[in-house]
Amino acid sequence: MAGKSKRPQLLLTSEQSQHLQRLRRSRKAPAREVQRAEILCRYHGGETIAEIMRAVKMTRKSVSKWIERALAMGVEAALQDAYHRPRPPRISEEAKAWVVHLACSKPKQLGYAAELWTRGALARHVRQHAVEAGYPALAQAAKATVHRILAEHPLHPEKVKYYLQRRDPDFESKMRQVLLVYREVAWQNASAGKGGPPPGVITVSVDEKPGVQAIANTAADLPPVAGRHPCVARDYEYKRLGTCSILAALDLHDGRVTARVERRHRSREFILLLKDLDQFYPPGCTIRLILDNHSSHISKETRDYLATRPNRFQYVHTPTHGSWLNIVETLFGKMARTFLKRIRVQSWEELRERILQGIAEINAAPVVHRWRKFEPLETAPNTSIV
Repeated sequence: MAGKSKRPQLLLTSEQSQHLQRLRRSRKAPAREVQRAEILCRYHGGETIAEIMRAVKMTRKSVSKWIERALAMGVEAALQDAYHRPRPPRISEEAKAWVVHLACSKPKQLGYAAELWTRGALARHVRQHAVEAGYPALAQAAKATVHRILAEHPLHPEKVKYYLQRRDPDFESKMRQVLLVYREVAWQNASAGKGGPPPGVITVSVDEKPGVQAIANTAADLPPVAGRHPCVARDYEYKRLGTCSILAALDLHDGRVTARVERRHRSREFILLLKDLDQFYPPGCTIRLILDNHSSHISKETRDYLATRPNRFQYVHTPTHGSWLNIVETLFGKMARTFLKRIRVQSWEELRERILQGIAEINAAPVVHRWRKFEPLETAPNTSIV
């Protein structure tokens, strides 16, 4: 007959008992805490060590360990592992800093041919030079060791993230000028919506989308088949038929697009776009163009044409490398997401016709493009921005 246990009874408050009951039924808590809560609940309920070990499928030593810890240090101490470090770290903080310093340099600076580090190449360099650098603990460092050191910061020397440096010394002033134009257009549109007179200055956003490829299939596309093929099937091979440039002017008042599709993007093509704008808008108004500093916009040929139409066109230039300030870029993004997406044609002329058809569809239901976020600009509505 088994003797009576000499261990004292586990006394729990109502809050502790409710906490253990919730924890033993939890599906989100760590498994070790759920298991220990089960042990403590069963012991508190009067079960013996043998009964508990059979129920939770653990050894007598393990069950006894958590019960004795709860009796000695409390329930919370029994649920959590005590912090311990079996041995001091072999890799010092100075050694880790050396690895980080290497990761922040380029391999070519150390005599290698590569431009960027891979984890394997960095680990190999660390092993080869650890002793002479004074960090012998890294002499056997594996790729995983280097990975863990870099993950602490974190660092990814194998990746490249691109940025665009502002090279225009007048970037801020030019950006402010463009934003003031957008603010004035917003006031004009609000006034026109209330029955005000039409604006004497019509603002259009102008840019070009070059390099649109005319690509032909070498085999016909296969349509989807319900229940068998969920998407269009397309042959991998294709034929290049040349490229085109889309020259577009987006009216910021009503959303209408004036566009041309040309094989090249030169001054003569840009002048043709200006002539289209001149012909479309009323003779008495000024056409204000928001555009970049492309050579075709400011060439001698273009300036000669502008001289024949005095006071008809007015330029507002975006800063250098500031094309994101030009609202017409949103129009090109819309084209790329809609009718230009995965387009295939049989000739360059078909590509031109389909682009013009897509622009006609946009003009059939035009959307006014707005610049919605303005910094606080203390400028009255009638302030000149030119």
